[in-house]
Amino acid sequence: MTDVLRVGVLGSAEIARRRMLPAFARSAAFEVAAIASRDPDRGAATAAPYGARVLPDYARLIGDGDVDAVYVPLPLALHAEWVEAALRAGKHVLAEKPLSTSPEVSADLFALARRRGLVLMENVMFVHHGQHARVRRLVAQGAIGEPRLFQAAFTVPRRPAGDIRYRPELGGGALWDTGVYPVRAAQLLLGTGLTVVGAVTTAAAGLDVDTSGAALLRRPGDGVAVQLSYGLDHAYRSSYEIGGSSGRLTLDMAFTPSADHVPVLRLDDSSGSRELRLEPEDQVAGTVAAFAEAVRRGAVDTEHERAALEQARLLRDILDSAGAASASVAAPAPGPTPVPGD
Repeated sequence: MTDVLRVGVLGSAEIARRRMLPAFARSAAFEVAAIASRDPDRGAATAAPYGARVLPDYARLIGDGDVDAVYVPLPLALHAEWVEAALRAGKHVLAEKPLSTSPEVSADLFALARRRGLVLMENVMFVHHGQHARVRRLVAQGAIGEPRLFQAAFTVPRRPAGDIRYRPELGGGALWDTGVYPVRAAQLLLGTGLTVVGAVTTAAAGLDVDTSGAALLRRPGDGVAVQLSYGLDHAYRSSYEIGGSSGRLTLDMAFTPSADHVPVLRLDDSSGSRELRLEPEDQVAGTVAAFAEAVRRGAVDTEHERAALEQARLLRDILDSAGAASASVAAPAPGPTPVPGD
């Protein structure tokens, strides 16, 4: 392996084009080496800004000796298949979240990575932004007293008809796409061991996946209540709030801030309301740097693995609690699935 990690990308997904490929290109740790696409024109347009090679299929890229690491931004239904193939080919893997729809499948993939001495990382970018560490410090310092309630929401407007998020066979649905964010935020701020008390999901008329959902969780020991909401057919919202015995902390633009966004924490307590303005950070660059550092260390990131598997458990428990046995929100069947527009 060269000092610079040569990364290959499976497909030409929007998140790859808009966010991850520019971040890889700006990092001194990576070279964008290849793009795999079954649409030659789309692949060529994606690869051109980086001087990357275009390969006609995913298997060719995974087997390429000039690729050290693989980024997987494919539809969720394809994650497990191609993450496993990349690991078996000796490649480090950064995969879009969630890693799979099954805690057991995700655990198997992490175990395979450990056996092969490879890095497997789930791409939950917001955890690499320092604003959340600041919130944790304030809570630990007693800024709001004893925590009582955590609320988080991530909702986005409806996408165009035919978007993969609305196709159940590709792993679509609000829980997998936007529900991940408030779930992971609850873990990040409240720790492990959260349990699901109840959940609801709704499918908008004419769509075959859940487009809206909410869940109630609790923290063991002190019983802190956790209220989470998410959706794909809403006004945009990206925020969380921690309420305590003597105050509350609120953070807007919690999950997808731009690199130049100035985070503002609002603290309300008995002395009034005040805003704490933080320095902007690029969480996409932070994610890429964390992946490079994990490869450089060559050690298993047990904290990341535990968080990813805890997240997978909670997502499944929310699905089960909502009574989501219907096809509209069921986990996609395993096996190859055609990818539109790639």
